[in-house]
Amino acid sequence: MPHHTCASHRIKFFMTGVFHLLQHQSTLRERGEKDLFNSKTRNSQIQILTKMSNFAGDETAPFFGFLGAAAALVFSCMGAAYGTAKSGVGVASMGVMRPELVMKSIVPVVMAGVLGIYGLIIAVIISTGINPKTKSYYLFDGYAHLSSGLACGLAGLSAGMAIGIVGDAGVRANAQQPKLFVGMILILIFAEALALYGLIVGIILSSRAGQSRAE
Repeated sequence: MPHHTCASHRIKFFMTGVFHLLQHQSTLRERGEKDLFNSKTRNSQIQILTKMSNFAGDETAPFFGFLGAAAALVFSCMGAAYGTAKSGVGVASMGVMRPELVMKSIVPVVMAGVLGIYGLIIAVIISTGINPKTKSYYLFDGYAHLSSGLACGLAGLSAGMAIGIVGDAGVRANAQQPKLFVGMILILIFAEALALYGLIVGIILSSRAGQSRAE
């Protein structure tokens, strides 16, 4: 009987030791997984900080800058396309009866095509000014470029609509009354000036980018 009791105590002691050993191993395993997770998290945070250090300024600012460049080109080309199409229809219909006046009446088409060049100039100026890796680009700069593109683009769009309507009616009237040619040219010049105003203001606004704070 005493021998049986001693053997049961030994088995119980052995099982207790095995239980503590397994518990200790599981604790070490959990600590190792936590350390591994913490190290991975730390490495990912370091990579994010490294990427952010390569980008100077606000990360959302270039969105507005590129939007301004696109707006300048798109709206100006819309105005140029409308002016070319509208006045081109008038030139084509007038040229059926008076073909000798076609080259003389092509002036509205040329003036409408110039509007796209204004938008191209502003778009190039804006896109070359966006380089956050060499110079800090903040929201102030993005808004300046956006307003520059909208000023030039929308001014070109309005000028293109004016040139198209005046050119269409002007070339038809010029075919019937040649004395109207000078008046038509003056009207087209003042319509073209609207886009020129937008180009000037767009250049001034784009030059304001980069002046939000001292580097």
